[in-house]
Amino acid sequence: MAGSTESWRMKLGPATRAGRMRDFRMKVPGVWVKWRRSSGFLWSWVFMVERSNQVSVVFIGMEINLKNIAFDLDFHPSNQLVAAGLITGNLFLYRYAEDSEPQRVLKVRAHRESCRAVRFINEGRVILTGSPDCSILATDIETGSPVARLENSHEKAVNRLVNLTETTIASGGDEGCIKVWDTRQQSCCNSFQVHEEYITDMAFEPDSMKLLGTSGDGTLSVSNLRSNKVQTQSEFSEDEPLSIVIMKNGRKVICGTESGTMLIYSWGFFKDCSDRFTALSPNPVNSLLKLDEERVITGTENGLISLVGILPNRVIQPIAEHSEYPVERLAFSHDRKFLGSISHDSILKLWDIDSLLQDSGKKVEGKSAADSDDDEMDMDTDNIPPKSSKGTKRKNNGRAQGLDTTSDFFADL
Repeated sequence: MAGSTESWRMKLGPATRAGRMRDFRMKVPGVWVKWRRSSGFLWSWVFMVERSNQVSVVFIGMEINLKNIAFDLDFHPSNQLVAAGLITGNLFLYRYAEDSEPQRVLKVRAHRESCRAVRFINEGRVILTGSPDCSILATDIETGSPVARLENSHEKAVNRLVNLTETTIASGGDEGCIKVWDTRQQSCCNSFQVHEEYITDMAFEPDSMKLLGTSGDGTLSVSNLRSNKVQTQSEFSEDEPLSIVIMKNGRKVICGTESGTMLIYSWGFFKDCSDRFTALSPNPVNSLLKLDEERVITGTENGLISLVGILPNRVIQPIAEHSEYPVERLAFSHDRKFLGSISHDSILKLWDIDSLLQDSGKKVEGKSAADSDDDEMDMDTDNIPPKSSKGTKRKNNGRAQGLDTTSDFFADL
């Protein structure tokens, strides 16, 4: 089936006109591809493989033509819904199913400028969006009506939104500030002016209540939400970190960078990385999505989506090609049945995970046999104080700001 997949990637061209169904004979003997295009949706990619008079059909995924570039996507926490924030400032919500074409159920003009960040909150009843207009908007998914809006959530553009707990969410702005919002109290409960440039990504470790952030200033920060303090910040790196995930049961932090190198940090030792993985260079790693404790899915500048093993470090295999344009964001559906990807081609793709991973081997269980940087002794605990950041370039920036009680999460409408 690996050969079939490669053949499909090479040969699948522009879809036929609406409603038309065709079969295409591939270079690989006995392999056919069938697709249907309807109302702008390429909704089914199907392999029909003939082997010894047997035909097997494998569902590959769906496409949604958004007509404009998407900056972010998020899946509903319990239903088959996916949201996308567009460069136009619009918020789109689609309902999807494997046996039918996706249907747009909501279109909202959310922001005056682009919609950079999208996240479901309140068990999926509300969608939050962030924008360069500095606002965060809450939208009811049933009615499409604005629930509330915070006009000046950050001094500059809101670049990222990340869910933390059921009642808290973090936002990252272009001014380098990370804020944590309590959706019950509708207020800002933590604010960390830790970076000098825009926030590229964030990751949350719930057991220790640590929020990690990466920035265009070339550093990684660790903020303690319990003490409301910046615990530590990495040394400056010329290789800008773009994406971040926590793996190996909390022992390792992985950062994708602008050069394509993946930086691997040991928990508790964040001043400098303990390992580097360069196999994806020179393509920037724009997005990281954790599959399990051993494997991560990467979205890179060359349009490829790849499965990468961590410690031992290896590219297991490219699993999909979104387009010739950069893959900007990746996300899992609530049941992890689908992998969503967006790029500059204005297409939202929903990939069937089982089909993508069928040649990647069995799921890795337990610990890695041998970690390349031997981190037996570098485990972080709350009893070990962070190393002093004395003498670093940004020692005065790593501080938590006092909270303004008037900084409401949602201004009354």
